[in-house]
Order: sequence, then structure tokens, then C-alpha cells
Amino acid sequence: MLIYRKINVKSLYILVFFNYLCRTNIDIYMAKEYFKPDYIFESSWEVCNKVGGIYTVLSSRAKTLQNEMKDHIIFIGPDCWKEKECPYFKEDNSIFAEWQWAAKEGNNEYGLPALKVRVGRWTVPGEPIAILVDFVPFFEQKNEIYTWLWEHYSVDSLHAYGDYDEASMFSYAAGLVVGSLYKFNVERGTFNHSTKVIYHANEWMCGLGALYINNKLPQIGTIFTTHATSIGRSIAGNMKPLYDYLFAYNGDQMAGELNMESKHSIEKQTAWHVDCFTTVSDITANECKELLDKPVDVVLPNGFDNSFVPKGAVFNSKRKAARKRLLEVANALLGEQLGDDTLIVSTSGRYEFRNKGIDVFIEAMNRLQRDCDLKKKVVAFIEVPGWVGEPRKDLQERLLEKKAHTEPLEVPMLTHWLHNMDHDNVLGMMKYLDMHNRKEDNVKVIFLPCYLDGTDGILNMTYYDVVLGNDLCIYPSYYEPWGYTPLEAVAFKVPCVTTDLAGFGLWANKEFGHYGELKDGVKVIHRTDYNYSEVADAIKDTVAAFSAMSQKEVDECRKHAEALSKKALWSEFIAYYHEAYDIALRRANERINK
Repeated sequence: MLIYRKINVKSLYILVFFNYLCRTNIDIYMAKEYFKPDYIFESSWEVCNKVGGIYTVLSSRAKTLQNEMKDHIIFIGPDCWKEKECPYFKEDNSIFAEWQWAAKEGNNEYGLPALKVRVGRWTVPGEPIAILVDFVPFFEQKNEIYTWLWEHYSVDSLHAYGDYDEASMFSYAAGLVVGSLYKFNVERGTFNHSTKVIYHANEWMCGLGALYINNKLPQIGTIFTTHATSIGRSIAGNMKPLYDYLFAYNGDQMAGELNMESKHSIEKQTAWHVDCFTTVSDITANECKELLDKPVDVVLPNGFDNSFVPKGAVFNSKRKAARKRLLEVANALLGEQLGDDTLIVSTSGRYEFRNKGIDVFIEAMNRLQRDCDLKKKVVAFIEVPGWVGEPRKDLQERLLEKKAHTEPLEVPMLTHWLHNMDHDNVLGMMKYLDMHNRKEDNVKVIFLPCYLDGTDGILNMTYYDVVLGNDLCIYPSYYEPWGYTPLEAVAFKVPCVTTDLAGFGLWANKEFGHYGELKDGVKVIHRTDYNYSEVADAIKDTVAAFSAMSQKEVDECRKHAEALSKKALWSEFIAYYHEAYDIALRRANERINK
């Protein structure tokens, strides 16, 4: 268990680094005999629902668990697609066929609730079993469910708004699915008193289900993972200094101030009542202790499955194709003929303007414009889904013409029209800084405000194909519990820039034994509540230095980036999950044997 005390931010960095150095070696851990689950049920809003980074966490880990558990790992997600075909899910009525019939009937001999479910396979590596549940019918019981939640766990749902109700009804439905499957298998003799079962809930959205299982099925070990505390993210997103004042913040008080009472309440009570409370990095573990008043039991760093990273000639071919397409889009938009020697850089992730460092990325590109050390022209892409309207018809027409143009299109920094053009943060900051992608500019910034799923209408390539084409990826996060985007970049041999306010950045520093430099494959910039300008300059200097590197030096950077990514494979990190399973099962065992 990680233990923290009230400290300032400098002490935090030292403590986090020391904690990593002193963590129990995985080899020693593996030598210990641990309780192992026979079945794992894991729920998340992002199971078969690709909306954020948690999708990557679960989907990339699925293959490792599937190899270990052989269809005894079952993911539960929301049936957001209803009658439409889900692109991430393949229905199979033969899986749990008898239970499906029993669950849909309801009021049957096993006393199971009526549930509308679809069972099949999650179409990710490993193809684990997935159950999608329709949670809409439970809105009729919402008041009764929230009353039960208050009476048993003092969860405040009175101040709920936005996605709280939707997430809670899904969470409740997921809990019912687990209870139904468990009882069905007990009645049929598949499960007995020695069957070890885990229920793993991700984020506050699944907290209600975890509490339901904890209360109704105490023999099941419960795990709750917060990938970022709701109140910590809100503090950072509301432009308040998080790190220097973390020791002084009261989570409950801040929840009231920022209108986050209900989300904070379910998250905090779940953290306190499950058998094993976890998060994804040491920096967020400290946040949990301060804002939720609960130290985590285990840190579960996010790993990566590189089985789909192309190899050899295929890799080179895909990289060449990605660069060609990115430059085609840039040239058509800008009315220029940028060649293959152009430096292609990018940032990506959720549209959290400050938290993800999009603001400082734009600032850095603006300063790079006037840097005399820059040796190449730069095209910088901001690949962040915004309130996108439609792909630009004029840009589509130019791309189809496949001929050189000498004049830029109107608004030559945007690939798709937005619904909120006048109020978009990226466009607003670029306008404020007078960044208009003029002919004479050596640095051009292009906003790609859509999900890169291969059907966006402009690039028409998936994100993993696009990232291959980058020379350098930049993620100057202010608030980043882990940071999948830099891990993904280095897995594709793309050197990257991140900060020590990202869990991945701290982990990289630990692996290097020093602050990461460009030559290591990952440049880790020191970031605080107040050094925005210094971070922008550090990014500017890093890109300029990269532009002056020889091909041999660049190849070394790419080689070291790939080498680091292999240390973050799920085969390396899954051991931490086994520790969490052990803790949860032992505590469940103690509970039922009292």
C-alpha cells in the first residue's frame, strides 16, 4: 500500500520517484502464492464503446487476460447501439445461451431479474466475451435505486446532472447482470462456495454496480479503479492550481464549489467500500489520498498490446503512406508543395484544452515560428475531436483533383467545419496569436477536429495508421493520470514529448534513471502549476533540436522509443492486476468467514 503525507509539489516529485525505485520487484511478487480468480467480470462505459482512453486500457489488456482466463474474463458494457450494428461487437447467441433466455424472461425458476442483453465477442485482440446491457428500462426505478444508495452508502445523488443518471443506470444494470449470471451458475452447480469471482468496476460511472455487488453478493471480491478523480480533473479543468495546493484542498468542499457533489460522492464511497481500491499512477494515488481521503491499495499502470503494430516492410509501407496522406491534406489546404523532408509533429487526445496541454502546444508552435535554430519546415497537427460538423467540401474536391494548388483555402488551419467556429478554443487561440498559416510561415498548424476512425472524409485513415506518419508527437499535459497517447507513439517508434505531471512521464523517468531526453526516445519536461511559458519554450527548443538531427540520430531516437514501449507491455504490467485480485479475494473471503 502506498502511504503519503501532506507535502509540497517538489517533495511529491521526489516521493513519487523514490516510490517507483522502491516498489517490490515483479519477480519477487510472482514468487508469492496469490489467490487467483476463477472468473472476472469487468464493467466500463467504454466496453465496446470507443469514446476515450479507458477503451484502450481495457481493449489492449483483454488479450493478456483472455490468454490467462480462457473465456472466464467477461466484459460488461452499455448497449448504446440498440438495433444498430456495433462496429466493436460481434453478437453470438450460443454464448451463455441458457442464461440469455433465462435473463430475458425474468421471474423464472431462479428468481432472476428481467434483463435485455446482447452477448458476443469484443472485436479486439483476444476477442473476449462481452455482454451489452440495455439500461434504459431502469430509469423508471431511478428514485428507488438512489434511495437505496443513500440509505446503504450515503451517496448524494440529489445534485446529479448531465451524464450522472445515464451512467448510474448502466452501472446498476451491470451489477444486475453479474448477480444474475452468478446466481444462475450457482443454481446449476457451475459455481460453488470455493469459486473465486472478481467484479472490477472502472471509473465513477461504474461505482453504483460495485456497491450493489458488495452489498448483495459479499462473496464476490470487488475492485474499483479510478483512472482520474472527478474532482481532481475538475479542479484542473477550471484553471485552479492543483499540485501546489493539493495538500490543502478538501475534496468534499471542492465538490460543492465546482458543482460535482454527486459524481464525487459515488466515487468516494465506492473507493471506501470496495475490497480493493486502485488507480493508474503514483501521482494520481496521491490525488486519491488527498481528495477522496482514501489511499489506494495498488497502483495499476496502463500497459500496451503491440500485437497490431506492423513489422518490417509493412511498417515502412504504412509509415510512407501516412506521411504521403498527411502532406497531401496539408498541401491541398495550404496551397503549397511541402515535400517529404517536412517535419510532421502532432498532439492528440481528448479536447481538454488546458489539461491535455493543447494551449501550450499552440503557444510552442507560435514561438517556433521565430526560432532561428529551426532547420526544417514544420506541419503541426492537432488531432482532437471537437464539435465537428462535416468534412470540408472544398478540401475534399482538391484532394480528389490530385494536382498542385498555389492558393490556400479559406480558413487554412481547419480540415472539418465546426458547429461552434466562433467559440472554439483552438481556433480562438490561433486567431489571438495571429496564426493564419501564411505562405511565409515555416510552421503551419492544422486542426483535425474529428475521430480518426478511417471514415472522417478527409484523411480516411485510422489513428494508429496516422500516428505512424509523425516524426515527433507532443503531449504537454497539465493533468494526465497516465497518458496513453505518448505510450502509443513510442510503440510506433515515434519519439515524443510529455511532462512529469503525466503518470507515463514519471514512469519513463524511472526507467531511464533520469529525466527523459530526446535521445532516449521520450523527452520529459518538468511542469508545475505556474511554468507554462517555460514549458512552451522547452517544446520549441526540442522541436528545433530534432529538426537539426542527422538521420542516424533520428534513427537512434526511434530505436530507443520502441525499446521503452516494450517495457510497458501488458505482459510486464499484468502482475499488478494479480496483486489487486489477490487483495480483493482475500478480503471477500474474510468477510464471508466472519
